[in-house]
Amino acid sequence: MTGKLRLGVNIDHVATVRNARGSAYPDPLRAAKIAEEAGADGITAHLREDRRHISDTDIEALMEGLSLPLNFEMAATDEMQAIALRHKPHAVCIVPEKREERTTEGGLEVAREENKLAHFIAPLREAGCRVSIFIAADRRQIEAAHRIGAEVIELHTGAYCDFHAEGEFAKRDEELARLTEMATFAHSLGLEVHAGHGLTYDTVQPVAALPEVMELNIGHFLIGEAIFLGLDPAIREMRRLMDAARA
Repeated sequence: MTGKLRLGVNIDHVATVRNARGSAYPDPLRAAKIAEEAGADGITAHLREDRRHISDTDIEALMEGLSLPLNFEMAATDEMQAIALRHKPHAVCIVPEKREERTTEGGLEVAREENKLAHFIAPLREAGCRVSIFIAADRRQIEAAHRIGAEVIELHTGAYCDFHAEGEFAKRDEELARLTEMATFAHSLGLEVHAGHGLTYDTVQPVAALPEVMELNIGHFLIGEAIFLGLDPAIREMRRLMDAARA
């Protein structure tokens, strides 16, 4: 396990701000280019069924205008599969999606949908996309992700971050121990391990320090901090904390 810990910056909520006014700005592609200058290694965008933030036009613009790899987050639907196969992004991350949720609330249930998901991701892999599965730090789900042919898993760090924010430090540490154990287990199966959801300056370093984790995907917090600091400084500080933890 060598190499720099990669930072994927999720630019969904640049589009959320834009859509609040129905205007043409702020532009997610411009944010992605600033992220690259600030030290991001990739850009993540989630095209939701209801198009609440990122739009189809955004995906087209990102595919045409990005020099960084695009990680295309999507639900396991026929519509999203067709869009991914048309654009062929560097990576496709399969996430659970419920229309009524404000954000992704948990990991994908892979074990119960193993056969369906295996057939769903096969064409994506054949098209040259790296397929990632967004899952909880759970051995059963990791084993299922491995069986269906995923190359990457992204561990859901939301519970760990929520416990920290709520001052439930014993539960936070239990969740971090679970993330640590499952990152090691997934790596032992030959899966590349990523992590993300809810990470902040206060919570990123223990996760960044896990040697099996090769990439962190962070979005909402960075866009929030950009209001106060600017997007470039906000990302640079996250990059600094990640590098310090890894060192």
